Amino acid sequence: MSTSTKKAQTRFLRRGISKILWSKDLNDPKYPSRREITNAFALTDAVSDIEGWALENDPIETPDMGSTFNSSIPGNDKAENSSLTFYEDRFSDAIEQQLPKGAKGYVILLRKGDLPGSRSVDVFPVQVATRAATYSTGNEAAKFKVDFTITDEPSLDRPVPQAHPRPLPDEDCDDDHGHGHPEGDHVDVTVVSTTKTKTEATVREHDADEG
Repeated sequence: MSTSTKKAQTRFLRRGISKILWSKDLNDPKYPSRREITNAFALTDAVSDIEGWALENDPIETPDMGSTFNSSIPGNDKAENSSLTFYEDRFSDAIEQQLPKGAKGYVILLRKGDLPGSRSVDVFPVQVATRAATYSTGNEAAKFKVDFTITDEPSLDRPVPQAHPRPLPDEDCDDDHGHGHPEGDHVDVTVVSTTKTKTEATVREHDADEG
C-alpha cells in the first residue's frame, strides 16, 4: 500500500507581506533590477484598497453541429482598468505629486514581498486616468482614489532580483598598492621602539611602495 506525503503550504496574509511600488521608468519591465526595485516609490503603507490588477482572457465560443456543448477557445488577453485607493495625508502631497492625471509609469506588485529569487513580481505598464478625492461625512479617514489604464501587456511572475551583497573591506596590504587603492594612498605604520616608562610609541610611517 503506497502512501503519499502531503507537503504543507506556507500560507500568508497579503497585508504586511505584499508590496506595491511605483516607477516612472524601467529598463526592462520583464526583469526589473535590484536598483530599480530599491529606488521605486513605495506606495504600500498608504494603500487602503486595491481593485483589478489581473490579466484576463476574452474566450471565443466555437459551437458546432456535432455536439450540443458550446466549446470555446482562448481569445484576446485583456487587463481591466485597475485602481488604488490611498489614505490622504493632511500635510504631504508626495503621492499626489507622483500620480497626477496623465502620468505614465509602472505599478510593481511584489506579491510575496521582497523575497529574492521568488518568481512573484507583477509589472503593469499604466497611465493615470483619474485621481480624485473621496468625500464622506462618516467616521472614516480621508482618502483619494487613483484609476489606472493598463497601456501594455503586463509582465507576470517575474523573478525578484537578488539583493546586492555588501562589499567586504580590503584586508590585504601589498607592495603593489593594495587592491584598488590609488598609488601612494596606503600608509604602513611600523613600531620602532617602546619603553616601559612612556606610554607613547615612536613610529615611522612609510609608503607601501618603499617595502
